[in-house]
Amino acid sequence: MGSAGPDAPDWDVAVVGGGFCGVWLLFHLREQGFKVRLFEHGSGLGGIWHWNNYPGARVDTPAPTYQLTDKETWHTWEWKQLFPGRDELCDYFRHLEQVWDLGKDISYNSKVTAMQWDADTSRWKYEINDGQSTGTAWSVVLCTGFASKKYVPPWPGVDKFKGEIIHTSQWPQKGFNVDNRSVGIIGTGASGVQAIQEVSQQASHLTVFQRTPNTALKMSNPEQTAALNKRMRDGFPETAKKMKLTFAGFDYEFDKTKPGDVPREERMRSYEKLYHTGGLHLWLGTYLDCFYDEEYNEELYQFWRSKTLPRIKDPRNQELLAPAKKPHPFGTKRISLETRYFECFNQDNVELISTLENDIVEFTEEGVKTADGRVHSFEVIVFATGFDTHTGGMTQIDLRGVGGQTILDKWKDGVFTQLGIATAGFPNMFFCYGPQAPTAFATGPSHAENQGSFIVDCLKHLRDNNYSSIDATHEAEKAFKEQINEHGYKGLFSQADSWYYAANIPGKKREPLNFMGGMPMYRKNLIDEQNSGYPGFVLSR
Repeated sequence: MGSAGPDAPDWDVAVVGGGFCGVWLLFHLREQGFKVRLFEHGSGLGGIWHWNNYPGARVDTPAPTYQLTDKETWHTWEWKQLFPGRDELCDYFRHLEQVWDLGKDISYNSKVTAMQWDADTSRWKYEINDGQSTGTAWSVVLCTGFASKKYVPPWPGVDKFKGEIIHTSQWPQKGFNVDNRSVGIIGTGASGVQAIQEVSQQASHLTVFQRTPNTALKMSNPEQTAALNKRMRDGFPETAKKMKLTFAGFDYEFDKTKPGDVPREERMRSYEKLYHTGGLHLWLGTYLDCFYDEEYNEELYQFWRSKTLPRIKDPRNQELLAPAKKPHPFGTKRISLETRYFECFNQDNVELISTLENDIVEFTEEGVKTADGRVHSFEVIVFATGFDTHTGGMTQIDLRGVGGQTILDKWKDGVFTQLGIATAGFPNMFFCYGPQAPTAFATGPSHAENQGSFIVDCLKHLRDNNYSSIDATHEAEKAFKEQINEHGYKGLFSQADSWYYAANIPGKKREPLNFMGGMPMYRKNLIDEQNSGYPGFVLSR
């Protein structure tokens, strides 16, 4: 990495990424007198919402709990839908940029491609856009998100295909035409479910390649009137308090009643109510023991199946989309929200292929060849194949800490962090919404405020006490890893091969990537660390 020149900008803090974490940190660090610069790869704020422009892209957290809690950001804001779509969320980020006057401190179209710790100066050197510009920062905060590095399985012959290939995370900002075209969508995770609902209405023919059925739930997404927005704003201070007390930062919580103490008829009524409430209530508002006890997990799955089967006409598709034997414990893979997903497969122009029964063998000039020898011809192929989650956003940067060690080398045999916010050997570097934090089990805004508060207070402590650097200890990392594993291997979640455990990336160590003890417990870890004088770190002057 080239050295930064004498005219290169020097910052107190460089923030990388303009999603919820980056935006919150930019404003609050600036309020504390730090000289801050936010570097954003895209042309606008929003993080994942800037990039995910595929048809149907929409958040699965309802609007009251999918916003920041600083009053100036919400007291005049009007939501259009309970579950906002991608464009509305981009509007919300433009609103944040305006009310906090953030634009003057943001460099857009600026991808941080390399960072290196300089022990002589106790600063980070960074490169933007492969060396087009350089600079230094006393501290860096990586807000690259948990889903910013796309993953595409290494199928043979992909480069042979003469049509158009697109990954959902790289959908053109100006849109992409699928009208009256033959389309193949590979993958039925969150982006796949949402794209399938839209593309099935536009394409002349759609073929969906499914590996694992998605136990998706009904969204129920009413328009938000002025009266509903006023009611939401009036109640938001109480909602914000509740968000700090719940497992995932929602305004509702698991039922900790032992289901065995409840008559079956009453349990069924409870499931029925949660199901018709819509959203993720049947997942995150049901009996907590359903995720620890196989008997009640099976009961919950069969309830979901009984609601889903009548929506699917073809018996073959019924068994593929909602099989009698559940593919994994219910709720242990990320549940998506849908509006008419299952009905799509009743359309004459939609075909469903199970890659478990008939796998993709290779790509050809015309399309995709499956194990039965058939070549499926397409004009467009959409990869809804997910991400190298949690660590991928960081490891795609040429990131070098003490002694030139790369983050890839540091984590080659597994992830080690202190509190899911720092890692030993990379001083003055923090990260948000990444590995070993609640991340995939938390709402983005709440998580941004939790980790952001710790980082801001920590940097203030260093500055006010004349410390030049802070670095996590290996001992603290090992202790925290034990806590990660304790919660990660408790219950039924580890039985599923999910991206929660890096099981979707060949060669990546299978391990819990999230803190799964809930947001309140995680927040207590952060507060205890701060109040005890940062015992899991070495502070140097």
